[in-house]
Amino acid sequence: MEHDKCEEYYLEEDISVHIFTASAAMVGVCLTVIGLVRVFITIKGVNTLADDILSAASLVFLTSCSLSYWALRTRKRRRMHKIERLADGAFIFGLILMVSVCGILTYVLETV
Repeated sequence: MEHDKCEEYYLEEDISVHIFTASAAMVGVCLTVIGLVRVFITIKGVNTLADDILSAASLVFLTSCSLSYWALRTRKRRRMHKIERLADGAFIFGLILMVSVCGILTYVLETV
């Protein structure tokens, strides 16, 4: 029984590590795409909300990264669960923002 609890704890810690690394990488992806969108806006002279939404998404991913780091550093299991759920929710919300940017960019590219 104790082995199962120990294994469950490591599994949960593993989830926080994955959220931490993926959200940190997504911050970099958002910043790179913001630069590419700004180049596109400069060349084509088209204005779009995509870069603004991407900047919000990068802040959401940064929040997710910070929360997952906090979950990794906390010692209380109950607190870790709550913080981990918040980090997971922020990560999913950031992904939704990224998908909406993909839709906006697709629409803008078709109309240009």
